[in-house]
Amino acid sequence: MNISTYTVKPKLPPSLKPLEEIANNLWLSWNFDVVQLFIRLDYDAWLQSQQSPVRTLGMVSQERLAEAAQDDSYLAALKEVYERFQRYKKGETWYRGGRKDVVAYFSMEYGMDVSLPIYSGGLGILSGDHMKTSSDMGLPLVGVGLLYRQGYFKQYLNADGFQQESYPENDWYNMPVERKTGKDGNPVKITVDLAGRQATAQIWEVKVGRSSLYLLDTNIDENAPDIRNITAALYGGDKETRIQQEIFLGIGGIRALRALGINPAATHMNEGHSAFLGLERIREIMAEKGFSFEEARETVWPTNIFTTHTPVPAGNERFDTGLMEKYFRSWPQILGISWKDFLGLGRIYPNDDHETFCLTVLALKFAAYANGVAKLHGVVSRDMWKGLWPGLPLDEVPIHHVTNGVHPRTWVSSGMTELLDRYFGPHFEDEPTDLAIWDRMDRISDEELWRTHERRRERLVAFARERIREHHKRTGAVERRIRQAEDALSPYALTLCFARRFATYKRGNLLLRDPERLLRLVKDNDRPVQLIFAGKAHPNDMPGKDLIREIIHFADKYEVTSRIVFIENYDMTVARYLTSGGDVWLNTPRRPMEASGTSGMKAAMNGVLNCSIMDGWWDEAYNPEVGWAIGHGEQYQDDQLQDDVESKALYDLLERDIIPLFYQRGRDGLPREWIKRMKTCMREIGHSMSSHRMLMDYSNNFYFPALKNYRRMFATDYAEARSLAAYFGKLRQAWDSLKIVKLESNARPVMQRGDSLTVTAHLELGAMSPDELQVELYHGSVSNQSRDITNARRTEMKAVGQEDNMWLFRVRIECADTGFQGHTVRILPKHPALIHPYRTGFIKWA
Repeated sequence: MNISTYTVKPKLPPSLKPLEEIANNLWLSWNFDVVQLFIRLDYDAWLQSQQSPVRTLGMVSQERLAEAAQDDSYLAALKEVYERFQRYKKGETWYRGGRKDVVAYFSMEYGMDVSLPIYSGGLGILSGDHMKTSSDMGLPLVGVGLLYRQGYFKQYLNADGFQQESYPENDWYNMPVERKTGKDGNPVKITVDLAGRQATAQIWEVKVGRSSLYLLDTNIDENAPDIRNITAALYGGDKETRIQQEIFLGIGGIRALRALGINPAATHMNEGHSAFLGLERIREIMAEKGFSFEEARETVWPTNIFTTHTPVPAGNERFDTGLMEKYFRSWPQILGISWKDFLGLGRIYPNDDHETFCLTVLALKFAAYANGVAKLHGVVSRDMWKGLWPGLPLDEVPIHHVTNGVHPRTWVSSGMTELLDRYFGPHFEDEPTDLAIWDRMDRISDEELWRTHERRRERLVAFARERIREHHKRTGAVERRIRQAEDALSPYALTLCFARRFATYKRGNLLLRDPERLLRLVKDNDRPVQLIFAGKAHPNDMPGKDLIREIIHFADKYEVTSRIVFIENYDMTVARYLTSGGDVWLNTPRRPMEASGTSGMKAAMNGVLNCSIMDGWWDEAYNPEVGWAIGHGEQYQDDQLQDDVESKALYDLLERDIIPLFYQRGRDGLPREWIKRMKTCMREIGHSMSSHRMLMDYSNNFYFPALKNYRRMFATDYAEARSLAAYFGKLRQAWDSLKIVKLESNARPVMQRGDSLTVTAHLELGAMSPDELQVELYHGSVSNQSRDITNARRTEMKAVGQEDNMWLFRVRIECADTGFQGHTVRILPKHPALIHPYRTGFIKWA
């Protein structure tokens, strides 16, 4: 059948034209007064559109549009919102520099609004908040991702409580995306090679305030059916689909920016999915400048940033040699290296032919700047990937941390935002990087804060009841069961929320381990407690699905379905209700398997107190005034023992601390001590866990240095990179001939604090000159047990002359610490173009 296609857009009266521009910019996703314009236009259409402003405009009748165009009140509200939108786009921002060279931020998923379902969970929500915050701050940043035809799955439970999935198709012509076209009016397209076949993608733009996100889409006519399906579903398909998606994200993403005339001067790989971009950037510079692989690599290395999110080895993307050979066999020839060296780029141990190709390893080798997403996760990541830097002490492994944050105006509920705006003033919206504004929490009266919070809990209960009623109707429940949903939960009871991906390590069933103890709490009519669960298990994760069913069966078995409920299809809408309407946010992962977690931050900014294992962000944010810690950060070898100990600790906290504090009311009915903690929690977490703090950290530590590196190299036609490549070529040749022959010092068996210690090292340097090497005295306390140096200091030694064909390096230090002390000497690379001296295989100890 031959079908001619075209696009039909809604016909808006002139006075309503601004609605179209607003609907196509996700600025509306963190401005509730904008959303209200679409709700006011036609509430039924808003619900039927599944909260999509673009689709709502297409569903509203022309009669209703004509009516709204004559409504003074509606037009005044539209005018006010549109003027604020224009001020936002044109206003001054935190970043005042140029925008010619950009940081390109690559992520597999983006969760910015329920109307654009191309996200699955925490990684996507973080990427969405990253984009929104870059807009607020005016950063020269663009996002790159894939446009999934089906997005992530929708979850529904059958009558037995077993998770099932549906995959609705996304209708891009009724969503806030716009296909990019060239001057000729035709779609802008790029191609990549997939195992000898040319695969094509078109590019769509999502406007996010001042920023733009570009998404690649392979579902076009010129592609074969299997290639069209590459962007069919997020995390869908098999390993082959994954490598195809990641080729398009990394290699195709760079080509898409070039096709749009955008220069990715620096690139930020958010997780290893986009690591292939390093290969494409190297290929580009080799083709453009005639550089060798090593020269091009040194050009790209100082401008790459990599963020790892996965604290378990199995969570890092790996491909076997057969799959790599199928898709990358031509690349060694393009890059001018051997097949073995190419595979070595993705291996911790390049000579191990049995090791699979890991995208995290590739990203770490190509990036001068690398980080985990919480302080504890930085420690875990350094330990996980220390094999890449053999001989380097763990604390020096060049993986830092930037703790995640959340976008306050997206996640603080509309009612709470209104309250904060009233007391914080316009500064709160206009200058979101001024985090000291949260110090004004104490200006808010207890009564107003509690009344606002109670309204949020009432809305959560009403929302949950509606969702439960819909579930019962869909599964054919008897009328009595449907009526029971009307009475599920209480708007006045202490409400505990647990909402996250249902993976076994997150232990969604930890609270069910002692049924008798839990039932005593939920059946207490004087001090009632209720639990709301939500979250999706991966479609292939049967143990995760069993956890969900266990919760459903538990509530049925003990007849507490009105006090323990599960809300289906956890998404941004459900998350907003839960993080603003609960009283306590539960988080129970096995430490240290939670890289960061951000849902607890969202809850905390709404005044919801956290009760969590000391893992992820909570490990650094916890203090007794902002919530509760389950345990003290212990790590166990025995999972069963850990579950028993930590479930008991959780019950103890609930019984002894949390429940009594919540129900401890004054004569005015207010839980004053609880409210005091809410205020402290909002103030401290607002300060420390705002995404604006996160982006300032990324900008100051990574983005601005990377852009500076690019501009400096570009100005000298990359002479610095060529020099560095030549240096490493020379160092590689000379490395085996470098020797630390002997150490001499004036150390006595017992020294006094303040005594001077002089150390001399006799070194054979081969072809290297003294100024080409960093020779360091490595000194500090010595552990009696391991004989290792702990709390080490590093002091550079200076060349003082030659003796018997050896160079003498010397340093004098003061004995500052008491106790058992020791020292040794090491050699590292030294070159003015090095961001840091820690390069794989280049460290030599005495």
